[in-house]
Amino acid sequence: MANTDDKPVMKITLEDLAKVAVSPDAQGAGGASAGAGARQYGNIAEPVGDAVAVTEEKGSILLKGWFYLGMAGLLGSLLGWGICEPWFLDPPLPPRWGNAVLMPVVLMLMCVGFGVAESLVERSLSKVWWRALLALGLGLVLGFVFDIIANLVYRIALSICFEMGVQTNANPAVWIARGVAWMVFGIAGGIVYGIVDRSGKKVQYGILGGIIGAGLGGMIFDPISMATHAGAPSRAAGFGLLGLATGVAMGIVESALKDRWLYVASGPLAGKQFILYKPLTTIGSSQQCDIYLFKDNSILPQHGSIEVRGAQTFLRASGQVYVSGQPVKSRALQSGDLVQIGRYAFHFRERSRK
Repeated sequence: MANTDDKPVMKITLEDLAKVAVSPDAQGAGGASAGAGARQYGNIAEPVGDAVAVTEEKGSILLKGWFYLGMAGLLGSLLGWGICEPWFLDPPLPPRWGNAVLMPVVLMLMCVGFGVAESLVERSLSKVWWRALLALGLGLVLGFVFDIIANLVYRIALSICFEMGVQTNANPAVWIARGVAWMVFGIAGGIVYGIVDRSGKKVQYGILGGIIGAGLGGMIFDPISMATHAGAPSRAAGFGLLGLATGVAMGIVESALKDRWLYVASGPLAGKQFILYKPLTTIGSSQQCDIYLFKDNSILPQHGSIEVRGAQTFLRASGQVYVSGQPVKSRALQSGDLVQIGRYAFHFRERSRK
């Protein structure tokens, strides 16, 4: 068909194209050589709202499980001792009510400390209150029950020592006898620690750590008493060590035996690890979530969840979540994956299975 336009036809040859030079400014604005992180509008290959680069932050010791559980046990046991000590009388004076309730009160407040410690470091105050009430009730009951059991164990252990010819508290056999009896208190602390978080596995780890820590604390109690030559200071040091050792041991055992966990690489909780005990772990800005993420308005109340099914771990996202830099809604996690939610970044880890 003939060309009816009066204007002359423009023809561009390959030689003409070869002579065209592209300025550096044009390349920086929209070319393929644009700097990393620059937004290229109109490029359908690049999604809007990319994950930002993660800067690893040094974690605080305050967020280590062995530290905050140890401090919780120490403070709880010292508080219990401080309440009862004014009404405690050393033999041969007749005992008062402080003698009868000292160990149950110490154990009860240790349990409260273990129950609320993790929620405190996570700044989930709503969890702190109801966990404190639950731990207080459980600790009160278990405190008196386990005190009876521990006294029975101690008397049996002492009778065995006497049969072996042991006559004084200076003999290490008596120290071991007290340590065995105080393991009972560690069991109570581990039970409460797991129950307040509704985790059977946490109960198991707590009991194991409690047995180890309380046993060590009990074995050192008599040497402390002999070194101080005073009733009240030795009891303060002994019970403080009981709470401290029990909490530290619980945290160490829990960390050593964990199966899968999220380590916070950046954000307000950098350095903390969230052990995935439950079949379903919720994540969000609601304090009712298992993993509470605060100070970030971009995070939904129920932002996502992690489901453990056999040997696999699945991430489900309701809000914007990136895994290894890619936006996801559902994904099976692999050990080493970097999960980004708002200003938080987590390393997913799982123990190798042989």
